[in-house]
Amino acid sequence: MTIYSANPARYTSGMSYRRCGRSGVLLPALSLGFWHNFGCVTPEEQSRAIVRAAFDAGITHFDLANNYGPEPGAAEERLGKFLHDDLSRHRDELFIATKAAYDMWDGPYGSWASRKHMMASLDQSLRRLRIDYVDLFYCHRYDHETPLDETLQTLVDIVRAGKALYIGLSRWPKEAAQYGYQYLREQHVPCLIYQGRLNLFDQQPLNEGILSTAYEAGTGFISFSPLAQGLLTDRYLHGIPADSRIAHDPRFLKADALTPAMLTRIGRLNDLAAQRGEALATMALAWILHHKEVTSVIIGASSPEQLRRNLACLNSPAFTAEELLTIEKILSE
Repeated sequence: MTIYSANPARYTSGMSYRRCGRSGVLLPALSLGFWHNFGCVTPEEQSRAIVRAAFDAGITHFDLANNYGPEPGAAEERLGKFLHDDLSRHRDELFIATKAAYDMWDGPYGSWASRKHMMASLDQSLRRLRIDYVDLFYCHRYDHETPLDETLQTLVDIVRAGKALYIGLSRWPKEAAQYGYQYLREQHVPCLIYQGRLNLFDQQPLNEGILSTAYEAGTGFISFSPLAQGLLTDRYLHGIPADSRIAHDPRFLKADALTPAMLTRIGRLNDLAAQRGEALATMALAWILHHKEVTSVIIGASSPEQLRRNLACLNSPAFTAEELLTIEKILSE
């Protein structure tokens, strides 16, 4: 049985849209993530320009979380302002996601996946976003202490209350996700999508069966950190640029990640991308999208120009068997 069409729908913007699992939802092949560049440290007009460029390019899916900033909540507040000022008449053309379960406020209810936290966090998110509902609400991480049924039933009740149209799971272990898929299906609120880190350097969802399990359950898959925080670009081939993430914000990517072995891999992948007639970042995004189980890839952008460059992956040539073997060899050495 075909779970969803591997052939993307294409609209006038040039964006490709893929069916999300066994649902009626089409998501753009590239989605805009608000993890970076939408908090208080980024000029508002810079963030606004990125959002406008994304929407003009056919990117209809915006991925947020309650704690995205800095400060926590700032990304939701900023999008809420843009929705009010620029995009209010386009609300029904957008698919907006947010999440809860990471640290958000002080005290025993400001984190993890209890009913108390999830309900309160979503209410706060809706106020910041200035909307009545989100299209997609995730449990952002697996909670080892809260009973699974409590978390899952909360997600069901959130949909039934009309505060979210769909629900998703992010970074749950395979076994817990499998239990969640079954529980939610039995409650007639199926899990729309699983969010996990998938890129050339981190293939855990592939290796652990998370991707195939979601596909078999009729659940979509969306990848975050597709460029490994910038490692899968040509940014670091000749040192650390002064304006790079490592140089000015080393919270998530540190200089010691650039080992000689890593730089060799990046260089060889860059050579392969050049042979294909494209940038390394373009090839890295296209590699994720060539997996039929993947619905969408979340990209970040620090400028409209960077966002537009990422769109080139939509026109990448198909990978040959030889190219895929070469990639495997590069990564294994």
